[in-house]
Amino acid sequence: MLYESSVDLVVQGRKRVVLGSDAYEYDAAKFVLTAVDLPTISHVLEANPNRPCLSMLLKLDFAMVQAIGGEIDLQGIAATSNAESGMTFGHMTTELLDAFVRLSALADKPQDIAIMAPLGAARNYISPAYGAVGRPSSSHCQTRPRRDKILTAIAWLREHYAEAIRIEDLAEIAAMGVSTLHHHFSAITHMSPLQYQKHIRLHEARRLLLTEGLDATSAAYRVGYESVTQFSREYRRLFGNPPIRDISLLRGGLDEQPDNL
Repeated sequence: MLYESSVDLVVQGRKRVVLGSDAYEYDAAKFVLTAVDLPTISHVLEANPNRPCLSMLLKLDFAMVQAIGGEIDLQGIAATSNAESGMTFGHMTTELLDAFVRLSALADKPQDIAIMAPLGAARNYISPAYGAVGRPSSSHCQTRPRRDKILTAIAWLREHYAEAIRIEDLAEIAAMGVSTLHHHFSAITHMSPLQYQKHIRLHEARRLLLTEGLDATSAAYRVGYESVTQFSREYRRLFGNPPIRDISLLRGGLDEQPDNL
């Protein structure tokens, strides 16, 4: 799935999220705070018919979160070890859990939703998550312009994922040097710019195969691949099965499919 800017918690069960070459596990004792759009692979590790896995995800306006975060008293709350990363894991707090309980209660009071949004809801529900991963230090503030440039590169790749681009051209779009772009892009997304583009392409191809019924060849060309063989090879490496079999398994089917596509 594509993790957008959000805070995600597991109420019951346990999950693993794979980001680039790194894998993380979390349960009800932790939450995930995502600052940028990140293509990931997510697995449910603990669930059964009597205790199914249950999670909640709240999409965020991260500009609002950062603005509110500067007003929060976070004294005594430890910051994360890698503040530049686009995905951060924090320990669940009573305040954050209470905020999600109040948020979910709004489903029974739809007339109150407009009253709570947007700033009031942000203060009540987002602030505890932002606080649990630490206040930006002066060094974080100094890296803010650099992070904004990386976000510019990410936004371009999200919008133009099917287009071919040289890393030098992407660096120019981000107004950064090539080596600087590589270093900070990898720190935030856990992958290189071209790996990020490839993951976006493959996730979009999977969506096209699953929801629009495209065949593998059409999906490959739609997301920017020139070689169907390369597409199939990279798809299988990321998702564990060739495209058609992967989609068949996702739909619950066990029909035999050729392994080359």
